[in-house]
Amino acid sequence: MVFGDLQFFDIIIFAVIAVFIIYRLRSVLGKRTGFQKNVNQQEFVEKKLKPQQENTPQLKESEKKLEIVYRKVSSFDHKVFLEGAKKAFEIIITAFNKGDKTTLKGLVSKDVYSAFESAIDSGSNNPKSQFYSLVIDSIQDAKVENGNIIIAVNFISEQILGDNEESAIKNKDTWTFTKAETSTNPAWTLVST
Repeated sequence: MVFGDLQFFDIIIFAVIAVFIIYRLRSVLGKRTGFQKNVNQQEFVEKKLKPQQENTPQLKESEKKLEIVYRKVSSFDHKVFLEGAKKAFEIIITAFNKGDKTTLKGLVSKDVYSAFESAIDSGSNNPKSQFYSLVIDSIQDAKVENGNIIIAVNFISEQILGDNEESAIKNKDTWTFTKAETSTNPAWTLVST
């Protein structure tokens, strides 16, 4: 009899443990009542209700116009754009000064290329000119229209002739860059100077 009582006692202990585990799982996981919203539908509704401005990082006062692009293009990163714009400015001006039409052709629109080509052919470029300083002063305009991002950037640059720092010439330029809204290519095209 003692042996049979132990088996009965073991069954009771295991039943209590099973009830405790089921209770704990249910309190942690919850229970489905059949009236819960589909999780995917709920996330979709929440995304639609939340304004896109949450994706907009803190912008300097001179960069505020880029908020328009952030609202319409989720993959936009102004820091990458501005760094690329500075590099493009240097490369394009250096190529222009050296008369390097091949480099220019891949970075600018047909109209801008024609203007640069005419200036090079007439001798308006100066191969001895080089950069002394370059800063982005502000964003003049930013918009997304017809599937393209269009941003106008105000640059302030100084160029010197040869190594003579006293010959520094300060220029203010506004360049407009464009890129397809859906493009994954980091390159922008200069469409206006």
